[in-house]
Amino acid sequence: MTTPVNRLRPRRSCLAVPGSNPRFLEKAQGLPADQVFLDLEDACAPLAKPEARHTIVKFLNEGDWTGKTRVVRVNDWTTEWTYRDVVTVVEGAGQDLDCIMLPKVQTAEQIVALDLLLTQIEKTMGFEVGKIGIEAQIENAQGLNNVNEIATASQRVETIIFGPADFMASINMKSLVVGEQPPGYPADAYHYILMKILMAARANNLQAIDGPYLQIRNIDGYREVASRAAALGFDGKWVLHPGQVEASNEIFSPSQEDYDHAELILDAYDYYTSEAGGKKGSAMLGDEMIDEASRKMALVISGKGRAAGMQRTSKFEIPEA
Repeated sequence: MTTPVNRLRPRRSCLAVPGSNPRFLEKAQGLPADQVFLDLEDACAPLAKPEARHTIVKFLNEGDWTGKTRVVRVNDWTTEWTYRDVVTVVEGAGQDLDCIMLPKVQTAEQIVALDLLLTQIEKTMGFEVGKIGIEAQIENAQGLNNVNEIATASQRVETIIFGPADFMASINMKSLVVGEQPPGYPADAYHYILMKILMAARANNLQAIDGPYLQIRNIDGYREVASRAAALGFDGKWVLHPGQVEASNEIFSPSQEDYDHAELILDAYDYYTSEAGGKKGSAMLGDEMIDEASRKMALVISGKGRAAGMQRTSKFEIPEA
């Protein structure tokens, strides 16, 4: 009997690393990012892609990626590189790989095609079938329109990712700063896009990940954009520079106060609904009424805190009779 794959891995910070740069691949292993994705797409020049595949295999097999989700971003299906990216990387390092990220996903069929190819390789190599997940990156209007079908195209799908740069170009958005608001629009120009991705993810128990912020030295700007996605409920964001990692981990983790409060709600609800607590459907925790809805909300916060390795600083005290 195989162990179920954890499709909800921590992904507060998803570090992009060029697959053709051994120095960056070495350095990435020591950074506190939840996820590292070794990139064969935009970060690799066309002439460097064939060699980068083998470099990635070497670093996946020989590197120390302890505590990190290991992902490779291949090229999209409209190019001539995709199938060779997948075959070389998965045959060479499939046992040291958690997910394949597919960029510029436009239809569910593109996810199905990747699923079938992965299954063929896993069977050929004797790997556990279905263990390698898929991360789907939405980068244009067609992909966003089809995001619900994309989310349900395969049981391998773990995340839906917003790719802002290509998306902005695809809809002719009037801005050259990736992730920033276009001039002349008084509201949040990305709200609909982010919410549609988030709804597709949550309806299918997937994670929603925000894409990169390219002004890598502007940490305040990164924090502002990341906080917007975190406030909506996104699970994490891409980081392109070591300086963004700490900010992303902080923003996509609950505060200590919120984490403690969530754990108190869970403990209190367990007690008050028990025989000893009077089998109550709702009860008071201090000045706050808690019920089943409170428990569900607390589970989200406590889950994020536990995944981030947070420790409680308070405990629930059973009230005196």
